[in-house]
Amino acid sequence: MTLSAEEWEIVRLSLRVGLVAVAATLPIAFALAFLLARGRFPGRTVLDAVIHLPLVLPPVVTGWLLLLAFGSGGPLAFAGGLVLFRWAGAAIASAVMALPLMVRAIRLSIEAVDRRLEGAARTLGAGRRRAFLDVTLPLSLPGVLAGAVLGFARSIGEFGATITFVSNIPGETRTLPLAIYSALQVPGADRTVVRLAAVSVLLSLAALVASELLARRVTAGTRGGL
Repeated sequence: MTLSAEEWEIVRLSLRVGLVAVAATLPIAFALAFLLARGRFPGRTVLDAVIHLPLVLPPVVTGWLLLLAFGSGGPLAFAGGLVLFRWAGAAIASAVMALPLMVRAIRLSIEAVDRRLEGAARTLGAGRRRAFLDVTLPLSLPGVLAGAVLGFARSIGEFGATITFVSNIPGETRTLPLAIYSALQVPGADRTVVRLAAVSVLLSLAALVASELLARRVTAGTRGGL
């Protein structure tokens, strides 16, 4: 299977969007997951619902809301010129759609950490920060990796919010799903669809396999250190 130069550009753009989306979102996702897992405060349920809203909203609605936020007169209009109809906007749309999946995976991992281990670390003289870095973070790392991979897979597969927010511009915002959609509209482009779909499947499988291998190594290393 040989890709054309244009198709390689689509793959590179998709990887760029997915990696940037995950890198920018991961610290936010971890902070929100930790807050939901350990925090007890008024409005916690509302915050949880807002975070997971992109999962139940039609992606087109999410893209439209982003367009309102970054468009003329929106609260983020000052950054509109940097993201509207550009690859950075595609990364933002992907990040918003991936955030709920990342938060959920990381939150479950944090909630699974035995807090008695943190208490034991505290009794041995470790402060809150040291206990977090030495106990909580390593034990929750498999969930963090799983969340990152889920976010990446969701990012490179994002369609509705992206096409609504930043359109379908070749070389700028046309990621794999948008390229496949465009090829489906062209008679006789079946081979292009097959090649791009195969790349999508391979990227997703590679991400999942890498995540599983990393999670096993991290889990083995954590158990060995305890």
